[in-house]
Amino acid sequence: MKDHLEAPRLDHGVIGNGRVLALVSPTSSVDWLCLPQWDSPSVFGRLLDHEQGGAWVVQPPNGEITGKLEYERNTNVLRSTFEQGDAAWQVIDWAPRIPAGIDVRAPFEVVRLILPLRGEPRLRIRFDPRPDYGRSKVSLQPTEHGLVALGGPVALHLTTNAPVPFVIAGTPFVLREPIYQVLGIASHDRQTNLAAVQRSLHLTIAGWRAWARSCGLPPFRQEYVLRSALCLKLHAHHDTGAIIAATTTSIPEAMGTQRTWDYRYCWLRDAAFVVESLRRLGQLTEGESFLRFLRNVAESGPLQPVYGLDGRRELHEEILPHLAGFGGNGFVRVGNAAWSQRQNDLMGELLLSLESLLSDPRLVHENPEQHMPLVERLVRDAIEAAPTPDTGIWEYRTMLKNHTFSRAMCQTAIERGARLARRFGKKDLADTWASVAAREKEEVLSRGYNERLGMFTQGLDGEHPDASNLLLPSIGLIDARDPRFVSTLKAYERDLVDRGFVLRYRNVDDFGDTTSAFTICSFWLAEALALAGRLDDGIAIFDRMISHANPLGLFSEDIDPSTGRLLGNFPQAYTHVGLINAAATIGDLLAAREGVVRAWA
Repeated sequence: MKDHLEAPRLDHGVIGNGRVLALVSPTSSVDWLCLPQWDSPSVFGRLLDHEQGGAWVVQPPNGEITGKLEYERNTNVLRSTFEQGDAAWQVIDWAPRIPAGIDVRAPFEVVRLILPLRGEPRLRIRFDPRPDYGRSKVSLQPTEHGLVALGGPVALHLTTNAPVPFVIAGTPFVLREPIYQVLGIASHDRQTNLAAVQRSLHLTIAGWRAWARSCGLPPFRQEYVLRSALCLKLHAHHDTGAIIAATTTSIPEAMGTQRTWDYRYCWLRDAAFVVESLRRLGQLTEGESFLRFLRNVAESGPLQPVYGLDGRRELHEEILPHLAGFGGNGFVRVGNAAWSQRQNDLMGELLLSLESLLSDPRLVHENPEQHMPLVERLVRDAIEAAPTPDTGIWEYRTMLKNHTFSRAMCQTAIERGARLARRFGKKDLADTWASVAAREKEEVLSRGYNERLGMFTQGLDGEHPDASNLLLPSIGLIDARDPRFVSTLKAYERDLVDRGFVLRYRNVDDFGDTTSAFTICSFWLAEALALAGRLDDGIAIFDRMISHANPLGLFSEDIDPSTGRLLGNFPQAYTHVGLINAAATIGDLLAAREGVVRAWA
């Protein structure tokens, strides 16, 4: 283990279009970009190795400077403003997402537009791709309209109106007119020009703002909810419907540890949560697309917790020792062993999502009964899995037990399956499943709650707290005002909160003691307190948490309670789901309490 490592700041913005994802730092550096897919090897990976990872930077000759990084309002387009002496300039970054009827055109491209604002900025473009996680030697060769980077798994084409020899050599030049750079994996069959780039920017901004206008926002902390929704949209794959957990791999949960994971894959659990949070905001396309992805992977064999973007089942882990890791932490990991784990909560989240999508009157299902075989399969799996140990929602690697939350989600799967069966006219099947669900509910409530400790515990007949149990009212297992849940809240506030942040659990896991707070857990607590009647306490926790977002309103997976520094993969979809759900619940309850329940109120 490495002691006393300081976590670099995660002040980046994320851009994308459903096919590409990139992280841009306040110095204008593209620190993370994987091509051709989100789970492909990195092309720019300075996030995980400052020297060997590769970056794409616009900077003064004497080195990088920090500018003001912000989103164009209600978009996923980034604008960085820089000043040095008498000179000022902007760098605008986006992935083209052009409205095209009821769809969008989303090329595998990242575009940069460099604009002079004042004076005569003297800049250089450092275009330093390091494909295959920095393992490939690259040769930059001039072309008719820019340059091509050869040597990696895919050729990278940079189309630009900047002097190509200056870009290849990193030579400084005076910025007197707008400079564009279009990076893609295919050469352009026609010459790109400044007017076309500016039109791409205009249409991308208009497209994102049209999407944002279609979001139905709760009456509480709307700016943070909208930014979270825009972030979630970036993690929904345009072609397959898969929804990935995060943009990155190997940003550690805690510095100096091996707690590094690759989150560039589709966890069915996380995706189901994303689908529901976006549905609550009126966004349904992502749910329809994910449902297609789910049916495709279900037909390929037994369901597993996580898949590749393309439905790939085997995601074998590998450590890349040649990379220094985030802040020198090491342990850069690609692949994720969770694909082979047993996680018994899976069926519950999927059936919750299925019921929401199939019951929403805004969605037209020409043949909704076609989903019944999948429903039956999920319920059968839940009935079989319920009494068996699993790795749980936190993906313990060796410590299997009968987790309370997993058992509760099995019960939920059976109960929601019964409701769907009744909806589709299968009364006998619905009655059978409802009877099983009732028995399972009693099992969870009697064995998951420890009378002596006054709380729901991590495992049945257990003794440890577990933040996942904060979701029990949300899934309908117990009323949030039930004395058993009220006492659980008090116990968790005492035992799981560290300096205002909520930990997942306190018990030792496969890697020892856990020290970082899992950010979504604090939003779970805020929502649970609100549901339990402690609305002001829930609001206080919510507002404390959003104060720890990065300057752009984005969250990673974890927060270090001792420093407040963001840790874990970034941006983390699950965290933004928690923010949206908590804000929606708090907003509804706050409006009801204050009588704001009519138009114009």
